[in-house]
Amino acid sequence: MKIIIHSDGGARGNPGPAGIGVLLTNEQGVSVAEISNFIGRATNNQAEYQALLAGLEKAKSLGAEEVVCRLDSELVVKQLNHEYKVKNKDLAPLFLKVHNLITSFKKISFQHVPREMNKEADKLANEAMDRGK
Repeated sequence: MKIIIHSDGGARGNPGPAGIGVLLTNEQGVSVAEISNFIGRATNNQAEYQALLAGLEKAKSLGAEEVVCRLDSELVVKQLNHEYKVKNKDLAPLFLKVHNLITSFKKISFQHVPREMNKEADKLANEAMDRGK
């Protein structure tokens, strides 16, 4: 089974109150799960990683074998595609968690998408931040 993960994380203040939003769909674009969680105080990049982790964990629990991860964070995508090194000590453990989860899937890819193409995940992240105030 193939799952497409649209994930987004944000923080108000950077660092500040942070939330994650994830929309998981099948290949036809039909929603199979949504995640909207307040995660406490974090940076935007930490929230982006935590959103992706939540999406990967959910995809794994749904039995996905192939996963396409779509994020509007160019930094996170380039780090996961080994185009950038992870220099931030707070992001390194999150990168490692994602890297370890990758082995759960037969095929995985990380794609950067424009923010306009990630509106649902952004909405879920903002709703989480609103609830967490």
